[in-house]
Amino acid sequence: MRLLVLGGTVFLSKAVAAEAVARGHEVTCAARGTSGPPPDGATLVTVDRDGPDGLAPLAGQGFDAVVDVAAISYPWVAEALDVLGGKAGHWTFVSTVNVYSDDVTQGQSPGAPLVAPLREGTTRDGEIEKYGAIKVASEDAVRDAMGDRAFVVRPGLITGPGDRSDRFGYWPARFHRGGRAVVPAPSEQPIQHIDVRDLASWIVTAGEQRIAGTFDGIGPVRPLDDVLREIAAVAGGGAELVPIPPEALKAAGVQPWGGQKSLPLWLPPSHWGVSSHDPAASIDAGLRPRPLAETVAGALATEQELGLDRERKAGLSADEEAAVLAAA
Repeated sequence: MRLLVLGGTVFLSKAVAAEAVARGHEVTCAARGTSGPPPDGATLVTVDRDGPDGLAPLAGQGFDAVVDVAAISYPWVAEALDVLGGKAGHWTFVSTVNVYSDDVTQGQSPGAPLVAPLREGTTRDGEIEKYGAIKVASEDAVRDAMGDRAFVVRPGLITGPGDRSDRFGYWPARFHRGGRAVVPAPSEQPIQHIDVRDLASWIVTAGEQRIAGTFDGIGPVRPLDDVLREIAAVAGGGAELVPIPPEALKAAGVQPWGGQKSLPLWLPPSHWGVSSHDPAASIDAGLRPRPLAETVAGALATEQELGLDRERKAGLSADEEAAVLAAA
């Protein structure tokens, strides 16, 4: 299979390229090349999707399958379809569960109501609230252009090796350091994730088998309490998990999910629907989530490579955590 990955140098797109190379496919990665090299065995074609005719180096080429992970711009997606769609045998577009308009209801699946599409703007420069709307518009464009050659996958939290978001990796790193670790008090909160390697494998399989349709690319739902306890057990370090009630966390200025001074994976009930989609259709279509322990090990290896005590995009610093514990 001749596969084009629009990207291929960072996290999911790089994992897709690496998986395809490992299966013996001919892989081209199209990127600016500023975020790092593609996997060994893949060919890099330098493109700039922000520039005029940014995909010109690929014009006229045909590919058995194309994978696009574009997150920030509907025009990127539309241009790629215009330049490449006519000669592509299969097209994967990586979307997001943020396309759904209902953040509360648990157990949703494709077919649930979506936010209104947005064809203008980007999610850069602090416009992250447009993320889901841009993805809806992009999904529509892919389905309109590719028809039964389109595979639209909506992941939620993507985890495992290579993740630099700190939304999952914070926990293996924190528990590995040991000591008293702040965790949200036990609740009924659901959580789910998908290891980047499993999502990448499924995307390559979709190209091979010409899987079409729209799916939530996400693993089984589990209680957050159980997930954190398992992460702690796998990460080692002997950390003492100290549960803090939500009201005390809020009083201390701790934010849910991500950003500075946050507890990753923790969500208020108003957003439990985001972390509890029904994975059944995706599993039936070939998605194979691995055991959590393997994801923790992969994430911890990345955390150790980056530095356990580095400044983070999400989580509590040592001083912030100490202050929360002192006030508890």
